[in-house]
Amino acid sequence: MSEETKVQESAAAESITEETMDNLVSIKKGDTVKGTIVKIEDNQAYVSLGYKYDGVIPLRELSAVHLDNAAEAVQVGQEVELKVVSIDDDKEKLVLSKRIIDAERSWSELQEKFEKGEILEVTIADVVKGGLVADIGVRGFIPASMVERHFVEDFSDYKGRTLRVKIKEIDSENNKVILSAKEVLEEEYEANKQQIMSSLEIGQEIEGTVQRLTPFGAFVDIGGIDGLVHVSELSWEHVAHPKDVVTEGQAVRVKVLKVDPAAGKISLSMKAAQPGPWETAADKFKVGDVVTGTVKRLVNFGAFVEVAPGVEGLVHISQIAHRHIATPFEVLKEGQEVQAKVLDFIPSEQRISLSIKETEEAPEPSARPERPSRAPKEEINNPNVSMNKESMSFTLGERFGDKLSKFK
Repeated sequence: MSEETKVQESAAAESITEETMDNLVSIKKGDTVKGTIVKIEDNQAYVSLGYKYDGVIPLRELSAVHLDNAAEAVQVGQEVELKVVSIDDDKEKLVLSKRIIDAERSWSELQEKFEKGEILEVTIADVVKGGLVADIGVRGFIPASMVERHFVEDFSDYKGRTLRVKIKEIDSENNKVILSAKEVLEEEYEANKQQIMSSLEIGQEIEGTVQRLTPFGAFVDIGGIDGLVHVSELSWEHVAHPKDVVTEGQAVRVKVLKVDPAAGKISLSMKAAQPGPWETAADKFKVGDVVTGTVKRLVNFGAFVEVAPGVEGLVHISQIAHRHIATPFEVLKEGQEVQAKVLDFIPSEQRISLSIKETEEAPEPSARPERPSRAPKEEINNPNVSMNKESMSFTLGERFGDKLSKFK
């Protein structure tokens, strides 16, 4: 190689170096820059900025929320806007932050959405004590009481879910944003509720699903809204607690009893959607049948005996026993099982008359005891006493004559 050639190559190299250096970006701490993700490790991401060496985004600077690894926030090839946190050219260390830029951009946007009451879609980044955390450019917190319309005991499976939320509270100075998914659900529920309530008719029978149980009844979902089946409307039989009849998630058929749009209440009945006990009992009994029943109630005039679920007949006090009784309590007690004869049965009037004594043999009439004969009069032979009529007749003169003579 000639000396001339060497000089030319050296000049070209110098020219390339100068050109390259001219194209390198010039940055300082606090600058906002744009770059491309070129490499991702668990705890950081590398960014090409066109600077003389790549910058690094530590895991804590990738997001406003806790991350397990950098891949949760960025991908290779993604273009990102970043804030320069620190530069150390001697050590070729350039620290960048995506979190700061996201926060700066987010506060004004979030304030606007808060004022308009807009709905945001957020992805749950973490489950923490007391609620959920989402990355909305800043750290958004959803308290446990604002996640669902119903109580949730375990939130462990909520991580990664997408929820629709509204901003309940925003405070940029203290870096605080409170979100509520429950408010969105409540608004949608109320809108749907009014629409469904307007379409319901009294007496209409519909399918539903038992949602939750309370001591006073069961709430049944009838297409996105709940109606109450009071405990007295669960069955034709007496129900102590709804759990004795239905379970959560069970499909049931109900009849609409009442709709109150102003109060937002729907009253339903399960028993009204089933054949009544008197309907099913119509073919079970006839006059003269002897049936087994349970004494349900005792009153002064008789006893009510249940002879089939929901079917009670009256045993009048005169039909309880062959002997005279003052009150039914003398021979019967509530819960007692008895045999009774059907005296009269009118299903249309829900009336059945029963007799207990007709199922028992009447006691033999007891013989009337003979009246004792009078003892014959006993004659008194004492010569000093005479009880005949003649001896009972005397005059005052005869009795007191000798004494009266003294006064003559």
